[in-house]
Formats: sequence, C-alpha cells, structure tokens
Amino acid sequence: MKSYRKELWLETPDRRDYVNITRQVEQCLGESGIREGLVLVNSMHITSSVFINDDESGLHHDFEVWLEKLAPEKPHSQYRHNGFEDNADAHMKRQLMGREVVVAVTNGKLDFGTWEQIFYGEYDGKRRKRVLVKIIGE
Repeated sequence: MKSYRKELWLETPDRRDYVNITRQVEQCLGESGIREGLVLVNSMHITSSVFINDDESGLHHDFEVWLEKLAPEKPHSQYRHNGFEDNADAHMKRQLMGREVVVAVTNGKLDFGTWEQIFYGEYDGKRRKRVLVKIIGE
C-alpha cells in the first residue's frame, strides 16, 4: 500500500469564508499515483472546517446565516472562552460543520456523488491555516 501526504495552505481575506478546494485535492491525487484507495482531507486548525456539499453561492450564504443564528459572533461577552481572542463562535461553527472528509478513490478519481465538492470553511480568518491531504491505497 502507498501513502501520500501534503499540506495545503490557505488564507482568506475575510473572517468567514468558504473555499472550494476540490481541484487542489484532485491535483494531490494525481501526484500520489494512487488509483484505488481513500483520501482524507482535514483542517489542522480548530476554527476552520472541511466538508462536502454543493458549490452554490446561495447555499453558502444560507450556511452563513444558519451558523450565525446558532453561534453568533457578537456580543463577544456572551462566551466564557473569549478573552485573549474573540473567536468562541468560530470554535462552535467548526463543531457544526466538521473537521474532515473521507472520499473514496476509484480508477484514479475522487468518487463523488452528483454535485459533491470539497470545501474549506473558515470562521476566524485573515491568517494562514493548513489543510492536510492524506491519501492511502494502491
């Protein structure tokens, strides 16, 4: 069995954002030479997420509205965590959206359902963060 590891670095200009990283993951898969196996893609930061969904701007807006209702950023004083950094809401948003995804690899391609894409979700941005891509298989 072969394995491949690569870190993707992202920096969003806004505090919250969604970035389609499917093409970067596909590039990693091509570099790995693995034709059958699994791809793990996970955020290496506790205020960002990786998830699979549709690449549709209305849906991304709906995520933002929904998450802000469940874990509003302000007032910062509502969270015990806030002190050194005012990012408690970002930790909660990450819990809801998830840390990682696993995608099957079949015939050298990501084995997606219709419309599925891989996204990086940022909830406390404006700084460089890492996403790990780990691929195992033959």
